Amino acid sequence: MQVKSITLHNIGQFKELTIPLAPFNDNAPKVTVFIGNNGSGKTTVLKSLVTALNWLSARIRSERGRGLDIPEEVIMNGQSSGMVVLNVNVKNAEQSFTWQISKSKQGRKNQFSTDLKAINSLADIYRTNLTENAQADLPILAFYPVERSVLDIPLKIREKHSFEQINGYDNALNMGVDFRRFFEWFRNEEDAENEIYKDIPKLPPELVNILRQHNIDRAVVEKVKDNLHQAENRLKNETKLAYVKQAIQEFTGFEEIHIQRKPKQKMLVRKNNQEFDVIQLSQGEKSLMALVGDIARRLAMLNPSLENPLNSQGIVMIDEADLHLHPQWQRQLIARLTKTFPNCQFVLSTHSPLVISDSKDIVVYSLENGEMQQIPSQYGQDANTVLLNAMETAIRNEEVTQKLNNLLDLIQYNQLDDAKVKLTELHQELPENNLELAKAQLLLKKQEIRHEKNSKNS
Repeated sequence: MQVKSITLHNIGQFKELTIPLAPFNDNAPKVTVFIGNNGSGKTTVLKSLVTALNWLSARIRSERGRGLDIPEEVIMNGQSSGMVVLNVNVKNAEQSFTWQISKSKQGRKNQFSTDLKAINSLADIYRTNLTENAQADLPILAFYPVERSVLDIPLKIREKHSFEQINGYDNALNMGVDFRRFFEWFRNEEDAENEIYKDIPKLPPELVNILRQHNIDRAVVEKVKDNLHQAENRLKNETKLAYVKQAIQEFTGFEEIHIQRKPKQKMLVRKNNQEFDVIQLSQGEKSLMALVGDIARRLAMLNPSLENPLNSQGIVMIDEADLHLHPQWQRQLIARLTKTFPNCQFVLSTHSPLVISDSKDIVVYSLENGEMQQIPSQYGQDANTVLLNAMETAIRNEEVTQKLNNLLDLIQYNQLDDAKVKLTELHQELPENNLELAKAQLLLKKQEIRHEKNSKNS
């Protein structure tokens, strides 16, 4: 499934705004990115998507399931009510579904109406599929807000949770994801995997050699070895944990992710050929590992019949996608998301020019003062150009910029003595390797030479 568009009526600072999300097919982008200053409405748009989609997951769980209401404080100042309209396309159903959620302020009349007929029809399709096939696939619907920092790695399980297929929607769209369950799920899956390995008969190489030396039926030995090999391959192909590890490794480069149980429980990874406790990782590394791991494990839970659950569908929303990420990871974020989860639709917000300058096939919207503008592709642009043109942000400190401009003006108008004084002052204030200062120094030198030649000729 994919979200085709969302329309906001009196939500936040948006009087009426329809946002077509990036189309989803082989020849078009599937990532929508929102940029804008703090308070421009990026999070409002994402949470409006969450509100509308939450009703779908609720109705898949139960015919009368209730989703999230529009928070009263989100309704536009001076307005009595607000509404969110969502248009969704489902490929297998070959039709579109449009539903709307409305809310009025307390004691006010609602000028809009809530209409859930389409969402009931869509949810009924999924429930029917699950009734006919207990392992029918479900789309991921997940939101990762700004408050997603991993502060601890809770390997001690005090309250056990269920990890049935439908539990893939637990805490996925409730405005605040807790990564505790990812680590709990990981440990449970690893325990189950270890049990399977324990049941596989293993013949040590030394024993095989002894049996052969004593002319024990070699066909029996080979059959046991062959069965062992097939069982291990089947385990690797069928386990969902392997694909979750694969997703994390593709993003972070961490290898051999596992949980050590004795003498003390800890989650370990191999990084740069050294073993680390996950607690030792940086905040950015932990957050990215948990984010990717949580997406992957939800896909695995919701799509038990798929050989590779990373290929399943759905929509994932990430607020401030660049949060805690090194610039190198910011550059690679969208490419890795779409490569690792090729059939998921992503809706992101960001403050980083690097997120949008290294991605070709994306749709970028700039939000400001209740208005939206689609930004031309920034692919291949340097970060300074994106800051200046797309994000309307100065590329350096404005006071320094003004001083450099004043220096250039002095040079241009041949006020060379004053320019030398200003250049000396800036040399004391700025780093030695400042490029703009080096250019100004070279320009001053050329101007001095030109001035000397003119003086001799006259």
